[in-house]
Amino acid sequence: MSVPEFNPGDTPGYVYEMMADHLAARIRAGELAPNTPLPSERRLADEYGVSLGTARHATRLLRRLGLVVTIKSKGTYIADNRDKVP
Repeated sequence: MSVPEFNPGDTPGYVYEMMADHLAARIRAGELAPNTPLPSERRLADEYGVSLGTARHATRLLRRLGLVVTIKSKGTYIADNRDKVP
């Protein structure tokens, strides 16, 4: 499964939602495997060319969707619930 490029300027909407959707697609495609660390929010911000706040908001959305789990002082990991990925 191929993940389309991240182009937030192509459609109207909130960039953090588009970023969360793109990360969810990467999880679905297996690019981000279950039980592996999600890159840090700072690294995601650099990778996606967005602010740190936008990356944090996208991560928060993924957490609410149950796609990632954050363990304090350890990091954020891809949840092992592939059957639940939207």
